[in-house]
Amino acid sequence: MLLQLRQLFNRVGDKKELSLEIPLEELGDYSIIGTFITPISLNGQVMNRAGVVTLDYTMRFTIRHLCDRCLNEFDREYVFDLSHILVKSVSSDNDEYIVCPDSTLDLNELAISDLLLQLPTKVLCKEDCKGLCLNCGKDLNDGDCGCCG
Repeated sequence: MLLQLRQLFNRVGDKKELSLEIPLEELGDYSIIGTFITPISLNGQVMNRAGVVTLDYTMRFTIRHLCDRCLNEFDREYVFDLSHILVKSVSSDNDEYIVCPDSTLDLNELAISDLLLQLPTKVLCKEDCKGLCLNCGKDLNDGDCGCCG
């Protein structure tokens, strides 16, 4: 979704509420992290406070993962609270600001980038997952296999 922010950049105290979803069809192939079970829900606001335009939003979604230890599938819901400062342009390479050329922001693109940066690099079905037996391949979460005394 493209947000037109010209009015927000020009009027101090102005704000715009956000409530939208990024449909599953628009998420593309992120099979390396899992399969999206729900659309990505975004709720928040863009606000001009004293000439500084900020975007604050909450992202909610569910992904079906494969456990990195036992290879079982499981679903996990994620909720992330995110905040950004939006600018029309920036004179140096400053990663702290989101540049909105022509006072426009592609919220879907930003949300997916935020999502990829927030997800853990190692995903386990449970914190104490025992994984698979190195000899026979049995899921040790279901009990000992007997081959590894």
